[in-house]
Amino acid sequence: MNLFVRSADDPRWLAGSVRAAVHAVQPDQPVEGLQTMGGLMFQSFASRRFTLLLVGSFAGLALILAAIGIYGMIAYFVSQRTREMGLHMALGAHSHDVLRLVLWQGFEIVSLGLLVVVLTALAITRFMRSLLFGVTATDPITFTGVVILLILVALAACYVPARRATRVDPIVALRHE
Repeated sequence: MNLFVRSADDPRWLAGSVRAAVHAVQPDQPVEGLQTMGGLMFQSFASRRFTLLLVGSFAGLALILAAIGIYGMIAYFVSQRTREMGLHMALGAHSHDVLRLVLWQGFEIVSLGLLVVVLTALAITRFMRSLLFGVTATDPITFTGVVILLILVALAACYVPARRATRVDPIVALRHE
């Protein structure tokens, strides 16, 4: 049997009064497990909260690994094309042209990856429905926010190698093998 009591004061102060009232009506009735409604709700959502914390942690880790992977890929791309970028700069290209070239090529690869990620996410949304509360599995605002976040992370990861490419000395790059 459950008994709910509403109070304007702190409900923990009422524990003795509630026990006394229950025992006044039925003396042999045990009164156990007194807790606040907030505590009861906290307890009932504990498993979902843990699952979402775990999923969120893995998502954050995946975002960090994606940024490291993009950075490594673009850094490798820049190191392989040092001579070409030096030649561009020797022929009169400005540093912002080289920056744009590296960022654009990085963005092309990232946009292909984003397309694959969004299509995969749409395919697995039916497995996520039971974990969501208050949003649909295909919420357009969430998908748009995630895509924007991934684009920003990708641009940040591409920027460092791209900036390094703009500092290439054309003479050193032409001698580089």
